[in-house]
Amino acid sequence: MNYVEIMANRPQSTKGKNRKKKNSWANRHALAILIAAIAFVVVCGSLIGFAFIPYTGNDGKSEWIYIPKNISRSAVKDSMKSNLGTSMGTRVYIIWKLIGGNVENSQGAYKVSPGQSALGISRRIALGRQTPVEVRFNGTRTMQQLSQRIAAQLQCSPEEFLDACEEVLPDNGFTRQNFPAAFIPDSYEFYWSASPENVVKRLLDYRNRFWNTERRAKASQLGLSPSQVATIASIVEEETAKADEKPQVARLYLNRLKKGMKLQADPTVKFATGDFSLRRITGKHLSIESPYNTYRVTGLPPGPIRIAAGATLDAVLDAPEHNYIYMCAKEDFSGYHNFASDYDTHRANARRYQAELNRRGIK
Repeated sequence: MNYVEIMANRPQSTKGKNRKKKNSWANRHALAILIAAIAFVVVCGSLIGFAFIPYTGNDGKSEWIYIPKNISRSAVKDSMKSNLGTSMGTRVYIIWKLIGGNVENSQGAYKVSPGQSALGISRRIALGRQTPVEVRFNGTRTMQQLSQRIAAQLQCSPEEFLDACEEVLPDNGFTRQNFPAAFIPDSYEFYWSASPENVVKRLLDYRNRFWNTERRAKASQLGLSPSQVATIASIVEEETAKADEKPQVARLYLNRLKKGMKLQADPTVKFATGDFSLRRITGKHLSIESPYNTYRVTGLPPGPIRIAAGATLDAVLDAPEHNYIYMCAKEDFSGYHNFASDYDTHRANARRYQAELNRRGIK
């Protein structure tokens, strides 16, 4: 067999075939990596866009998201969708969940302004960075009413707030009748999830700072404690809504106290009845047995009949001197009063007012 025949009959080498197979596998692998990379970029790009989509706001207005204690995750999602709209609320919820958001850490209230990104909103909620809420309680008469107004603006219930008052205030020298003297209406900032005890303590701290050395000295010169000043101020607020008349009304009651006279303040009788809608105090009301009926008891009632404003407390402390001991609403129903230093003049003033009540059919 010659060389040509030998070479023709030799088994063919598999080396070339293996090389072709390896090249084919490498190409397929590279293609898979390329596709995965492209998909990764697309997904990341989508997620980045998903996270940084800005909140446009409903008609350009801010919205609030509230996450109370013991709420479920599904309820959190519903709240976000309800307040931010389905699309934006869903984005915020998904990102909040992805970055480890949980109800315990996120409990609170969050103001969402137009222009904030879904990621920014989600991170703030996940970290529990609440927006302070403004709390007001002007024009409040009773502790029950105060508790309802506080509860309407914060997470606590009226009962929880009143319980906190019972826990905090007696240890700070307040009897239950004097609880209203522990508060001064103003604008306060709290976190929505603040504990009732914290709320009471902070409000009391503000009241104590209001009663600085200068104001306490003025009260002492009048022979009154801060709580007694608050009691007189509460009567003044019920007697007149006119800021320019309050100091004059305050001095009238200070004059009566100094003379040892009964205050005979109609608002205290109204408080004793519990009917704040009364427009006319009659004989049957004056006969009510109550420590708040200043037609029957001498001196101040046991506590304020409303929560007096700081400006009214100052009106008592800075009341100008005069000799009036009687007052009666003016017959023109202007909201102002006629004042008198003698009973005959007062009776004449009262007759004119009562005649006008009768003419108007007010009973």
